Amino acid sequence: MRAQIFASAQDFLMFKRPDAPACLVLDVRMPGLSGLDLQSELVAADLTIPIIFITGHGDIPMSVQAMKAGAVEFLTKPFRDQALLDAIHQAIQRDCADRKRQAEIAEQRARYELLTQREREVLALVVTGLLNKQVAAKLGTTEFTVKIQRRGVMQKMRAGSLAELVRMAEKLGIPSSKN
Repeated sequence: MRAQIFASAQDFLMFKRPDAPACLVLDVRMPGLSGLDLQSELVAADLTIPIIFITGHGDIPMSVQAMKAGAVEFLTKPFRDQALLDAIHQAIQRDCADRKRQAEIAEQRARYELLTQREREVLALVVTGLLNKQVAAKLGTTEFTVKIQRRGVMQKMRAGSLAELVRMAEKLGIPSSKN
């Protein structure tokens, strides 16, 4: 494993992180921003990186706060080296899984962007469970036209089934038109 050491939280925030799985090992007490403050800043900025806290000055409320904000582990000193290594491996596995999930969503978002406005409307209605005939009635078109548009949606989204298309729509947060 490759490690990068920072003198302060501010130094870390100014560092351009490589696009690779990683984790942060933070002490609760650090110069400038505390480890918990840095975690809060990262959460507020929507920067996801798994965090492992180590401290000789921790208490239960502190550990609860860290874990609620998404920390992977909260280790109190003294701790076994293996406990830290295990937490690092777990954090990196979590980051790998998050990156994979984000890449899948980005790919699905790119496919969604290829849809015409009408195909997006058809998608939003189809994933609510409406039949082609019902979609056509809502959109003021023919069932045949909806079938063609639905086929275009399935092809562009690379969905093998309606169930897969519904899962994609959920991941993308596509709002349902059925209200």
